[in-house]
Amino acid sequence: MAEYVSKGAIKVLEIIGISETSFDDAVAQAVRKAAETIEGITGVEVTSQTARVKDGKITQYHATVKLAFAVK
Repeated sequence: MAEYVSKGAIKVLEIIGISETSFDDAVAQAVRKAAETIEGITGVEVTSQTARVKDGKITQYHATVKLAFAVK
């Protein structure tokens, strides 16, 4: 598949990536996990970032992302 879709249709799927390391890693986790079952992901948009806090420290990072891929 080409690096971009020049015609046809693109599906957008919203998921949340989770990491104990960073927001960047949460985004990477979302893409990595989705790529296990979705072929041809062409883009990612981070729509929000949140975190879990315990005893004044961030314990988990969450990144809500939209993934784009071509409809087959």
